[in-house]
Amino acid sequence: MRVLMIVPAYNERDNIVETVSKICACKNIAAGVEIDYIVINDGSTDDTQKICDSKNIKCIQLMQNLGIGGAVQTGYMYAKMNDYDIAVQFDGDGQHDISSLKPLLAPIIQGESDFVVGSRFVDGNSQFQSTRMRRVGISWLSKTIKLFTGITIKDPTSGYRACNKKCIQFFASNYPVDYPEPEAIVMLAKQKIRMKEVQVNMFEREGGQSSINMWRSVYYMFKVTIAIVCTAFQKTALYEEV
Repeated sequence: MRVLMIVPAYNERDNIVETVSKICACKNIAAGVEIDYIVINDGSTDDTQKICDSKNIKCIQLMQNLGIGGAVQTGYMYAKMNDYDIAVQFDGDGQHDISSLKPLLAPIIQGESDFVVGSRFVDGNSQFQSTRMRRVGISWLSKTIKLFTGITIKDPTSGYRACNKKCIQFFASNYPVDYPEPEAIVMLAKQKIRMKEVQVNMFEREGGQSSINMWRSVYYMFKVTIAIVCTAFQKTALYEEV
């Protein structure tokens, strides 16, 4: 079983080498599981691409910044083209704990789920759980998704997630552009995809600075709430059978 780690990166010169090193050192997840990766350099304006080239890091260079949705969808397209069995989103900023990869993959490997969200809030045992204001926003989005889909995901903004071939094929053709994580959950719910949430550990950023400040957090909450409602009533093409 081949697993692709999709690593979106925008101006991650301080983090990308360490992030990829952790992936490459990850072994013995499960019998017969092979871990691979691809960095999607989303039009970085720093030395991210230069560092990837100098360290022989496998990387797709986007000619301009597409945002997180475009970068991640590029990774799903790559996964589909190269026939990977599982794809995992793994941020390039050092926040995702590679030691949580095994429980994230387990429900898919065991055939229990098609899509798994890595959550900070299943049992609350993550080293990093974001600011109080963001947690309020995350809780609001979780309740909104529950209202329109009937599915409870406690950490809908988490970018640490894994999916099988069904979802890879769907996401390669259909993926939200702007703030995609909560919208993607709604899209999959409409496709009757089996979803599960598991506890993972996350860290604070190892370097650089997040682009989301207090005011952007407020803007994000309202914008994504509207997007969730629109997505819930929008028709989306079914994935092709694989």
